[in-house]
This record gives sequence, structure tokens and C-alpha cells, in this order.
Amino acid sequence: MSRIPWFSFLLLLGSVAVGIYWNYDGFDPESVRGATVVITGCSTGIGEEMAYQYARLGAKILITARRENRLKEVVAKAKSLGAQEAHYVAGDMGKAEDCERTIQTAKEKFGRLDYLVLNHLGSNFASMQDKFFKGKSWDQDPDMRFFVDFININLISYVRLASLALPLLKESKGHLLVVSSGFGKMYWPNLSFYSCAKFGLDGFFSSLRVELKKAQQDVSVTLAVLGFIATPKISEKLQAINETCQFDVPDSDKVLEGAAPIGETALAVIRGGATRAREVYYPFYTWPMAKLSGLMPQFVDYVAARVNLLPES
Repeated sequence: MSRIPWFSFLLLLGSVAVGIYWNYDGFDPESVRGATVVITGCSTGIGEEMAYQYARLGAKILITARRENRLKEVVAKAKSLGAQEAHYVAGDMGKAEDCERTIQTAKEKFGRLDYLVLNHLGSNFASMQDKFFKGKSWDQDPDMRFFVDFININLISYVRLASLALPLLKESKGHLLVVSSGFGKMYWPNLSFYSCAKFGLDGFFSSLRVELKKAQQDVSVTLAVLGFIATPKISEKLQAINETCQFDVPDSDKVLEGAAPIGETALAVIRGGATRAREVYYPFYTWPMAKLSGLMPQFVDYVAARVNLLPES
């Protein structure tokens, strides 16, 4: 056999080996059975889907969001899917008392805490959507009132909940999962308020991970870096843009074809937490996206200044 076919064969074999290594995480579904889990932001989207995935794995869950009627529906479905227990706390995680009530309820219901999954996003979702899809730069719309509210809910409340839960997580040698975004690794114009919160999550929880390790506390901290996910809210907003915009935008169905399925996304986050992964990147493109800003910042500046991901009004 000539050298070229041998080289091709070895390259193929090496690629297969790398692929197997990359995708194998050692996840054991039985490790989650009976585990106690608190998940925030569970009235819709990834949070709701994670509640169902944990339920299928036989966990005991406590979920939070502001809409009590939706929480009741999610709890009922979680029980039908196999959750050993399912409870809810209706509250706004932007309020310190609601954060305290959530962790206290978990302690009362379960007596322990194995997983804290921080996933909630904004108390003023309509206003946040408006900021996202109008695509205005900060200098065009320096809304400090919105900014302070957004940082409080999407950064400070994450820190508050984690701090309240840490004594329980230390006792159980538990898991802390923080749902973030590719825009918490790579900056982009017109998303300054969003990137600020997500970069802050990375900074705080990466530091916390090292602090816990230094103190020899066996609590894992997993940061989930997510990309474009096909959530119901995104679907609704894209449809609304198609119906109301005065300019040409891609058809919402075609845009969503490129989005990651919500069920696979939720399971990827759960697997990462269960296997004590340092970070989870999903879909695959979030990893090079995260590395690009550090390796080629001037290139990212050049591209970001010339390309719009969001339509301008």
C-alpha cells in the first residue's frame, strides 16, 4: 500500500478517535436518579425543558419563575414524566426575599441540595426583547434604569442564589450549573447590556470555582455557553418581526432551521453538570466563537463593526 492511502487511513482513524474522545463524557443517567435539583426560569424555554429532562431521569425538582399558573403546568407534566418529586416557588429572582424563599423551600422540601441550575433571564422580558430586536447601540439608547434592572436579575441574583445555596451544596458535594451565552465569551455591538451580564457570570463563577478548589470544597461549577437555541420565545419574536417589519428579513422558519433543538440543548447542560464539566459549549460553534476574541481580537473588532446579527429598525 502506498504512503498516501496509509496516511489517509491514519488521518481518518485519528479523526474518529478524537471524535469519540470529544463526545464521550462518562455521563451515567443513574447518577441523577433521586438527586435534588433547583432550576430557575422554568416557565418556558430551556428552563422548562431542563425540568422535563431531569424528571425523565427520576430526579426530585423544585422550579421557579414568576408565573404561578405556568409553574403548576410544568410541575404536573414533570410528575407525569417520572419526577420523584416536583415543587415550585413563584417569585421574581430580582428580589432578594424571593431568592431566599427559593433556597429555604428546597431545604424544607428535600433536606439537601445536589444541583442548583441558574437559568432565569430578566424580570422585564418585553423590554429586554425590545432592546434585543431593535438593535440599537448603547450610545443611541443609554437606558440606565433598564441596565441596572437587567444586571440585578441576570448577574447579581445569580450570585445571591449561589451564595445562599453553597452551604447545602458543600454538604452534598453538589453541582452548580450556570447557563450563559456565547455573547458572554465574545462581545458584539448592540448587545452591550447582555454581554456585560454574561461576561460577569464567567468572571464570578470561574473565580468561585478556583476558590472552592483552593478551599478543598468538592462543589463543581459548570458554565454552559449556549448559542442560538430554538426556544418558543425566539420563535414568537421572529414571527412577529416577519409580520410587522417594513424591511426584508429572512423567513422565521428558515432562521430557526439553524437553531439548536431545545431538548438536546437542555440535555447537554444536564450532562455537563452531572459529569462536573468545567464548561459546556452547545452547539459546537460556541467553542470557536469563545476562543476567537482572545486569539484574534482585532479581527473580531473588524467583523463586529461591519456585520449585523439583528435587524435594525
